[in-house]
Amino acid sequence: MNTSTTPGGGRIDTVRLGGPDGPETGVQGFGAMGISEFYGDTDEAAARDTLEAALEAGVTLIDTADVYGEGANEEFLAPFVAAHRDEIVLATKFGIERRADDPVYRGVNNDPAYIRRSVEGSLRRLGVETVDLYYMHRRDPAVPFEESVGAMAELVKEGKVRQLGLSEVTGPELRAAHAVHPIAALQSEWSLFSRDVEHSAVGAAAELGVTFVPYSPLGRGFLTGAFADAAKDLPGDDFRRRQPRFTGENAERNAALLAPLRDVAAEHGATPAQIALAWVQQRAAVHGLTVVPIPGTRKRSRLEENAAATRITLTDAQLAALEPIAAQVAGDRYPDMTFTSAAREG
Repeated sequence: MNTSTTPGGGRIDTVRLGGPDGPETGVQGFGAMGISEFYGDTDEAAARDTLEAALEAGVTLIDTADVYGEGANEEFLAPFVAAHRDEIVLATKFGIERRADDPVYRGVNNDPAYIRRSVEGSLRRLGVETVDLYYMHRRDPAVPFEESVGAMAELVKEGKVRQLGLSEVTGPELRAAHAVHPIAALQSEWSLFSRDVEHSAVGAAAELGVTFVPYSPLGRGFLTGAFADAAKDLPGDDFRRRQPRFTGENAERNAALLAPLRDVAAEHGATPAQIALAWVQQRAAVHGLTVVPIPGTRKRSRLEENAAATRITLTDAQLAALEPIAAQVAGDRYPDMTFTSAAREG
């Protein structure tokens, strides 16, 4: 791991994505999803400034997907990508379908023809000829990896994609896909509140040399204390109002679990968000793999706060204090957990 600095301040450490021959990227990335929808209104000027702040801090893995804003997220990023193409590692995803007549609907499509249509759409919206990292956003078990990952591999041969990734798969699924074509990164939810990936996916990623990219490392903002009950504190169109762990009795029980997080934050003179991120970053040493979490924000100040978390090292005693939290969390990650890898764990 290397550390670089700039006259404007320290930059975060770097790692190689997907092994020693992969692109160099900051040890923390940027999740762009919330810029377009899901978390309320966005100040676009502030969001663009936040992207510039990411580069200044050395946060160079920029993560989007065709489903975010139904393509709007990729289009929003296009000017930034054009201005900084050689400075960033650009990741996008395919595989989740939506319906105009049902805003809650989420379908999964891994059909090879769909994959090809999806990548062409993403390339057009992003204004690039090649995506650095292309993820299967969700897995359809009915489509063999020989077909879906095989189709993704063809995109690598054609130069449309440099590396392949998967999202929300189990350890056995990761191994099966990796046997068809090397997988550079696995993206799944991983945080103090969500640790089901440790059943099999983390071990498989460590074994295969696959970089783990935790999404929602801040528990969708709950770990920061930004809200206590989604139904009471967030706008009506915020999708966290539909996630079981963030409303009603579940939210009340889960808020009580944050006391150790606040205590550790006080010991470091840090914020709870920084300690939650430091915990995720430290999973690299615990499990022996490369970890690049992708917290999202639309504010420069939060981006700088998040990046500073990469410099925090938690003691064994502090890690022990945080260890019991996940097992006590009330409520599932999603209303329908069949949408996740957890539903397919043996």
